[in-house]
Amino acid sequence: MKYTEVTFKINPVEPARSLLVDALGNDGAFDSFADTPDGLKAYVPAADFVRSDVDDAIGRIKSLSDECAAIECSYTVEEMPDKDWNEEWERNHKPILEKCWDHTVYVRAPFHEHRDDVDYEIVIEPKMSFGTAHHPTTRLMIDHLIEEMPVGKKVLDMGTGTGVLAILAKKLGASYVEAVDIDEWSYRNAVENAALNGVDINVRLGDATTLDGSFDMVLANINKNILMRDMTEYDKVLKPGGVLIISGFYEQDRIQLDAYARSLGLTPTLSMTCDDWCSINIFKASDK
Repeated sequence: MKYTEVTFKINPVEPARSLLVDALGNDGAFDSFADTPDGLKAYVPAADFVRSDVDDAIGRIKSLSDECAAIECSYTVEEMPDKDWNEEWERNHKPILEKCWDHTVYVRAPFHEHRDDVDYEIVIEPKMSFGTAHHPTTRLMIDHLIEEMPVGKKVLDMGTGTGVLAILAKKLGASYVEAVDIDEWSYRNAVENAALNGVDINVRLGDATTLDGSFDMVLANINKNILMRDMTEYDKVLKPGGVLIISGFYEQDRIQLDAYARSLGLTPTLSMTCDDWCSINIFKASDK
């Protein structure tokens, strides 16, 4: 099958890159993406490429806020040679071994070999969804999740993507895990991956406005703008004494997110960084 490669140059790169993946993925034609230092490469079957769809996606992003309106985004289009892209992708897609807090987490695709020498193995059929553990923020979230050890706890995973964090939470002993994503493709992918790993997770479509119930732990690996917008909703369903774990933003944004969490009566504690990306544990006092 012939593919068209669309190369985006974006300034600033985030959160525009994440928003662009969501916009192009929701349109249904683009089926794979690759980060670049200054933007993104997106791939679509050549017969399905429509330039106006790309322009519309950029326009929708710019209309989201004043900050997004200032984003600079240009792109070039190139038709790729006809080849077996699934074989090419599998050859370049490597498994991830994350070592943290005396535990090892191995995230692999179905075509990678099983390993017996790890504590937790997660099988992910990644498709278009975010969360193969290759991105630094996913690995940061894994570290936090193991540090917190959600044994017997109720866990909410917002923007679940492939479901990798929700699956790990269940494997770590969580009593109940709910995984939520606004994207239909991610929803289906997370359901498939939960079945691949033999875990019972309540996966559903929705956003922060659809949340109900109460949770001991809320995971949100999204982007700064959505975290700022939805933190009040996370607070509503987080039990007193619970923890909110967030990532998906750069280290330079930590101070702003810390301050906003404190304005809600929450207490940021442990933060970690990896390749300029950041994560924070945010606790809710038992008497709040």
